[in-house]
Amino acid sequence: MKAILYLRVSTEEQTVEPQRLELREVCARRGWAVVAEVEEKASGASTSRTGLDKVMGMVRKRSVQAVLCAKLDRLGRSLPHLAQIITELDNAGVALVCPGQGIDTSNSNPAGRLQMHVLMAVAQFERSLISERTKAGLKSAVAGGAVLGRKPVKLPKNWQGMVGAWRLAHGGKNYAALAADLGCSTGTAFKMAKQEAAA
Repeated sequence: MKAILYLRVSTEEQTVEPQRLELREVCARRGWAVVAEVEEKASGASTSRTGLDKVMGMVRKRSVQAVLCAKLDRLGRSLPHLAQIITELDNAGVALVCPGQGIDTSNSNPAGRLQMHVLMAVAQFERSLISERTKAGLKSAVAGGAVLGRKPVKLPKNWQGMVGAWRLAHGGKNYAALAADLGCSTGTAFKMAKQEAAA
């Protein structure tokens, strides 16, 4: 079984060596081949981590069958982020092993699938909470007078005449020029040209 080790500390003063020794020992005991060791010094709150991105890239390419990290908090920066990672690992059929917390979702662990289902349930619960909070926030914003969605396009009052002039100048083919004249998107310009032609 091919495994990748993810080692992270938050500050320059800390070292990943204790994590490395622990995870290497787990792999040696199980006869797993360590294909990569990815280490980084970055805050868990960082929105983007190059090391973690590399690990997930290997997961997406199906280059590994297991990801090992000392604890879950080494991996995800928040519960929603962790939920996203766990979902991706499960979809790729990659086991997650965190010896510091007794988490092992590999097939060699009889309780592995149960652990993954529990983690997935937590992930689903978190997604539901996020969705509910988003809907409540939107409802509150509307109640407070906020207007949601795109702002309506304000066309010049003589837009039909402008479309007619554009037709004469461009033969009805350069919608980017019409959009520039009307001060709108190309899609809206196309729609206005059709509307004017049908009038």
